[in-house]
Amino acid sequence: MNSRNFNLLRISGISGVITPVVAFTFISLAITYSPSFIWTDNALSDLGIQEGVTAPLFNYGLIISGILTLVFACGLFVLLSNRSMGKIGAFIFVLDALALTAIGVFPENITPTHYQVSVAFFALYPISMFVIGASFLLEKQTKMGLFTFLTAAIAVAVWITYFSTHFVSGVAIPETVSALAASAWAIVLGCKMLKEASHRS
Repeated sequence: MNSRNFNLLRISGISGVITPVVAFTFISLAITYSPSFIWTDNALSDLGIQEGVTAPLFNYGLIISGILTLVFACGLFVLLSNRSMGKIGAFIFVLDALALTAIGVFPENITPTHYQVSVAFFALYPISMFVIGASFLLEKQTKMGLFTFLTAAIAVAVWITYFSTHFVSGVAIPETVSALAASAWAIVLGCKMLKEASHRS
């Protein structure tokens, strides 16, 4: 691995670790400034069209998070470069990062674009994870492969549960659970990138 790739892994790893912190900080601040927000009744995207600082906090937070996710995705291409399946998974993850950015660019009142990019974000994430998980298994990185499959399974299961039982009227809770699974994976992979970068000789 050349010096440029080591530097890319380091930057991407940092992005993977801090992206969840940035995203949930902005979302939490947006919720704080939105007394009308109810976890069981609302979607997170409802925050993106509210008055005051709520909408800017939510929308710009997602745009920043999406850009950081794109940087993280660049490192995936280096980390998964040994197999075509890994590169395919990384490419799907890039599309997912673009969809996350687009959620902030096209808030809920821009229809049907907002709905389309939101569905794309929550669908592309587990698809990319299943592909990337398979790549890890082919590389004999069993623990990382199984962990990747697990996070994808959680992201899928929460939506299956929601659509089959409608345990809440809004989608904020399944959105958050799915996003938390994605965040845990990003942090673990970010740490893995930083570890790989530290092995530079």
